[in-house]
Amino acid sequence: MNIKRIIKHLSVGHAALRRSFPRTALENIERTISEVEQTHAGQIRFAVEHALELSPLLAGQSARERAIEVFSKLRVWDTEHNNGVLIYLLLADRDVEIVADRGIHVKLGPAVWEQVCQEMETAFRQGKFEQGVIAGIRNVGAHLAQHFPQVGENKINELPDQPVMF
Repeated sequence: MNIKRIIKHLSVGHAALRRSFPRTALENIERTISEVEQTHAGQIRFAVEHALELSPLLAGQSARERAIEVFSKLRVWDTEHNNGVLIYLLLADRDVEIVADRGIHVKLGPAVWEQVCQEMETAFRQGKFEQGVIAGIRNVGAHLAQHFPQVGENKINELPDQPVMF
């Protein structure tokens, strides 16, 4: 049990989430997802959670484990071509996790996602949350455009572009 982590999670509330991601930032993130999705066949979701609830926190749940839960909860896996990607931020830990559906994971392994996460986390350490997320979305979008280019003009947006806040 990591006491420092527990204290940090208990002290990071919804107010910190709203300070880090005000309405204008969320609107810009949504707009970026919508724009970037026009360049590839994938689907991107962004979710940010201020902290873990006490029970999972005491159980030692990692940001990765929680990201996989959120991936399922938001049904990012439920796309026709298995091309969903979740960018998840656990604000209390300032830890970013990217979970990609199997259609994407086959072509882009964990090393690619880890690099994107590290770049985002660097921006977060500087307090640049909006810029870090937008850069991460653009980076993910560039990889998707390379491996899953948009075919045709009538792309169906299978997942909402709005950021999710827990």
